[in-house]
Amino acid sequence: MKILVIGPSWIGDMVMSHSLYRTLKSQYPDAIIDVIAPAWCCSLLSRMQEINQAITMHIGHGALAIGERYRLGKALRVSGYDRAYVLPNSFKSALVPLFAGIKRRIGWCGEMRYGLLNDIRMLDKTAFPLMVERYVALGYDIPVASARQLPQPLLWPQIQVEEHEKIKIAFQFHLSVKRQLIGFCPGAEFGTAKQWPYYHYAMLAHYLIAEGKQVVLLGSTKDWHLGNDIIAALPKEDCSYCRNLAGATQLEQVVILIAHCYGIVSNDSGLMHIAAALNRPLVALYGPSSPEFTPPLSRQVRIIRLISGYQKMRTGAVEGGYHQSLIDIQPQRVYQELSELLS
Repeated sequence: MKILVIGPSWIGDMVMSHSLYRTLKSQYPDAIIDVIAPAWCCSLLSRMQEINQAITMHIGHGALAIGERYRLGKALRVSGYDRAYVLPNSFKSALVPLFAGIKRRIGWCGEMRYGLLNDIRMLDKTAFPLMVERYVALGYDIPVASARQLPQPLLWPQIQVEEHEKIKIAFQFHLSVKRQLIGFCPGAEFGTAKQWPYYHYAMLAHYLIAEGKQVVLLGSTKDWHLGNDIIAALPKEDCSYCRNLAGATQLEQVVILIAHCYGIVSNDSGLMHIAAALNRPLVALYGPSSPEFTPPLSRQVRIIRLISGYQKMRTGAVEGGYHQSLIDIQPQRVYQELSELLS
């Protein structure tokens, strides 16, 4: 059986989609699974052993681009896919499988996709509180009415990194072999309202460096200034043990660096989900976003959140754009949770 999956566009969602691929492989061990994904997610898919190949979608996020989608679908006709799973809920995401002539096209109803999908499932959001459950439910031929009725326990994401890659990355970035490495992921896709304040990260780094550890700051190019703010807030004697690699690495390198870390502290972000899928000891910091929908899927995680409920907020209400609930998470609390995990 040949399967095409239209993957999600965000890093964290792509990590969680691995649960679907594992579920499909558990049912159809000989299945060949290809995934269409944005270019920046392809390095993640290469670390999921169930995936045959990642097919790059060269279309900007949110763009309709019917002509491009038609050309991609037409090119895929020769691949002979038996079925397609469409994970995003948008109208446009269901176009490529239709243009590719795939006979069975499976997905949630979404944006009125009748005709585009011919195995269309009706989603009761209260019956599937987790996003990962919604992905996995599509993997069963007989529609599942709720998460409680899933035929088997969730197979959590598991990203693979080899030991020799960790050794190579430590040498490449001149990381100390004498100090345990702790990774901070201080950025967040939707800005400072989902970020723990930089001065709290700096204080936590100070605690860790004082006990003989080193800290690496990870993220994208837009997180580089944030990393510099953290280092600038450190005592001068600590600075040589805190490296800002935000924007200096590709996602592939970030994945390996996270795998090399002894522990991770992260905001609610795509890198948080990568750390969970690598089974690294993780302290996840939540503010207005909620772990009730997209929690890190790991048994080595401590979630800290001081409020309840989801708040759709992309700009914090206090100076610097931070959310008060994240300001209120004190560095000593995070240090204690991380220390307990690492012990």
